[in-house]
Amino acid sequence: MTPIRTEDADDATLLARYAAGDRAAARLLTARHAPRVFALARRMLREQAEAEDVTQEAMLRLWRIASDWQPGQAQLGTWLYRVASNLCIDRLRRRREIASDGMPEQADEAPGALAQIEADDRAVALRAALETLPDRQRLAVVLRHFEERSNPEIAEILDTSVEAVESLLGRARRELAARLAPRREALGFSDG
Repeated sequence: MTPIRTEDADDATLLARYAAGDRAAARLLTARHAPRVFALARRMLREQAEAEDVTQEAMLRLWRIASDWQPGQAQLGTWLYRVASNLCIDRLRRRREIASDGMPEQADEAPGALAQIEADDRAVALRAALETLPDRQRLAVVLRHFEERSNPEIAEILDTSVEAVESLLGRARRELAARLAPRREALGFSDG
């Protein structure tokens, strides 16, 4: 096979090359997509190890379907986000089931960027409020406001309509505003 130039290769071409045995194509795809998948999982799960597990599982699923990939049906990045989103939601549901059985959640002890962000009271308050949202609303907010995805991209990731995404975001924003309103002054927000 001829060498791949990163800037010239699209995802579908790289995936087809991987399916044909080109390991360099897999490295390029991993370098291109794994960091964003990891960032999404880290924001959703707030645990380094779990985010790494989700990223690895999402990439493994991509490698398993490589030979069956149909170019033009979906964007590879969007497909990976959908897989990672579903894996995160599954883990969050399992956490709630375990917590409801009386077992305590394990705290993330890994230092990093999140620890620096948590120093800001606003970030802490927002994160706490985000955690109270239903999974799909939280995911929509994370994809829109942290991952900067468009509503049509989010709709594709969540396998729903753009109108449903707008509804999810609207409900999430109203709920966040209601939860943060009692702390408005303490968080440094002024009326006007």
